[in-house]
Amino acid sequence: MTQKLFINIDDIDINDIEIGREGIRAVNPHRYEMEQLNGIIKFDPENKIIIGFKEVKDDEFWVRGHIPGRPLLPGVLMMEAAAQLCTYYYKRVIEDDRFLGFGGVDKVKFRGKVVPGDRLFIIAKNRELRTRRAIFDTQGIVNSKLVFEGVITGMVV
Repeated sequence: MTQKLFINIDDIDINDIEIGREGIRAVNPHRYEMEQLNGIIKFDPENKIIIGFKEVKDDEFWVRGHIPGRPLLPGVLMMEAAAQLCTYYYKRVIEDDRFLGFGGVDKVKFRGKVVPGDRLFIIAKNRELRTRRAIFDTQGIVNSKLVFEGVITGMVV
């Protein structure tokens, strides 16, 4: 995968939240400590793109134990946040109430750290969308810098 950003995040009004937490909850089943999205800034199926964000807080369940004294958001939670964004896109476009679970994660690279206090922006670009499977290229951005990238395949469970 390329290190070029899908979208220049600086060109987007990051305070214009199109879909808040309740709107995400109306579509995605994740709750409590597994809710990894705080909002969606752009939902644009015509251009096959969705941009969401996660506010990384210092009271999250992983902070105490994932490197005491130097908490780093685990990569698996970054990918989970991206998968939840992809799930939202799939369920809204396909209009399917079934659960879309991980079918695969490929070509993942972690390129920077994410720490409490950061706002992690996640971009998902739809590559393939079918009623039983969806494939997305994803990127995570903090402070206008790429911190992860990967391909997520979702399968209907």
